[in-house]
Amino acid sequence: MNPLAPAVLALAALAACAPAQAAPRAPTHPAPVTRCGWFDNPTPGNAWLTDRQAQWVIGVQGGHQADGDWPDFPDDKWVSTNGHHGYGCACLRVIDDPRTHEIRRILRARPRPLEACERDPALPRRHPVADSAQR
Repeated sequence: MNPLAPAVLALAALAACAPAQAAPRAPTHPAPVTRCGWFDNPTPGNAWLTDRQAQWVIGVQGGHQADGDWPDFPDDKWVSTNGHHGYGCACLRVIDDPRTHEIRRILRARPRPLEACERDPALPRRHPVADSAQR
């Protein structure tokens, strides 16, 4: 008989009694959320959404850019402040990162009337636009 056999049998018996190791957890995927507020696009490649909770970065020129399409604003729901750049009111269905306040993916985007954000007391006030043609 092999002199190590009793030790091997003892280890095998202990291993059989040890609790099974938990299976690795599947990575959790962030749940989509709907965020409504001011959508700002002041210059090319730069955009953010300011809602009741925070300012969420959508894109930074030369840096982070969320996947997905930005809202398509008709003229009556957009305020031009720099050529065709400016701001509007929108709701976005997104995957975001609450730690960095970055929007990672836009799943759905819809413009809202400007008045919806103007009347929301939780959103910052906008300065009136001097030229009504910009509205």
